[in-house]
Amino acid sequence: MSALFTLLPESVRTIRADSKQAILQQLATRFAADYGLDAPHVLERIEERERLGSTGFGRGVAIPHARIADLQRPVAAFFRLEAPVAFDSADGLPVDLIFGLLSPQAAGAAHLHALAAISRMMRDEAMHQALSQAPGSEALYGLLSNVIDRDAA
Repeated sequence: MSALFTLLPESVRTIRADSKQAILQQLATRFAADYGLDAPHVLERIEERERLGSTGFGRGVAIPHARIADLQRPVAAFFRLEAPVAFDSADGLPVDLIFGLLSPQAAGAAHLHALAAISRMMRDEAMHQALSQAPGSEALYGLLSNVIDRDAA
């Protein structure tokens, strides 16, 4: 899909979670199911990154990310939460939009470029509003893939 990362339709979901840990566990499970990764290893790597500082981006958004040894290219997953959850964000606000990113272990610049692209997308007020109001997973994927494809061109 994008030069920066892969986002599959099945990796875009509206979920219910009651804690930061529940979000991270569902993210690891989603990455495992959609991209053939080991869920416990993915969870371990994401938690390791969270211990360095929350990936709560602010304005209700979190971008949990990690590097995984066996990946060939960056992959992503997106969750909209049914209800906001505390995530230790810098602004103290709970999150309801989660954009997960996994990159190959050696993908230094590629990982940073993908994070920057996600960050730009999630800072865009119109996009943030559209994601919050989209009627379901298909609409969410459509919004995300349109921006990703446009930015990759």
